[in-house]
Amino acid sequence: MHQDDRRTGVVARKLGMTRIFAEDGSHVPCTVLHMDNCQVVAQKTVDTDGYSALQIGVGDAKAKRTPKAMRGHFAKANVAPKRKLVEFRVTEDSFIEVGAQLTADHFVPGQKVDASGISIGKGFAGAMKRHNFGGLRATHGVSISHRSHGSTGQCQDPGKVFKGKKMAGHMGATRVTTQNLEIARVDVDRGLVLVKGAIPGSAGGWVELRDAVKGIKGVDVPMPGKFRTLAELNAPAAAEAPAPAAAADGEEGTEA
Repeated sequence: MHQDDRRTGVVARKLGMTRIFAEDGSHVPCTVLHMDNCQVVAQKTVDTDGYSALQIGVGDAKAKRTPKAMRGHFAKANVAPKRKLVEFRVTEDSFIEVGAQLTADHFVPGQKVDASGISIGKGFAGAMKRHNFGGLRATHGVSISHRSHGSTGQCQDPGKVFKGKKMAGHMGATRVTTQNLEIARVDVDRGLVLVKGAIPGSAGGWVELRDAVKGIKGVDVPMPGKFRTLAELNAPAAAEAPAPAAAADGEEGTEA
């Protein structure tokens, strides 16, 4: 993969964590991600939108709970309503046709990826938990203030607390990106991607997975990606359809 080439990422649901065993017997902690029918919903081009990107939808949503405008948007792409939509900036030579379903082998074991998700909310947290402060002394004049953050300002001049001061407050529930995680294993049949290490977010949350921004070295990734086209997805349904009545009559006549 050339550094100037930019593939689309995927959206997956975080199922939880597990571990796998390497060839030398050591265990590798991994986060399990499930690609729940991840499809291309729309293409954004420079001519019409001013930038090039792919809109990816994941998860199945009920049509009656989908706004009418969005139902028309999904119908135009010939895909079922999706629960979450995310746009990924791509280069013009990395477009994938609308309706295609991305598969787990879009990523290659050993390559580096960046994972983005909403971190677990911790509510109102103190300075020691939120910013790793050391706290006040355990004795010598400190009374019931051992975990407080202490002074936050100066004297009368300037006489205020500067913006951005590390203090107690709301912790978590923000967008967090972890860079340079390694793909440990992929399961195409079940749509699972196992990433080495922890990923931001709670179990059941959505995670954006994309190629590492700092570059992919020594790994040959598929371009523009691994996917099943809309025709391939509809082919099994056509093959399982019953035979026409005329053909059935002809077979009965032959047996007679």
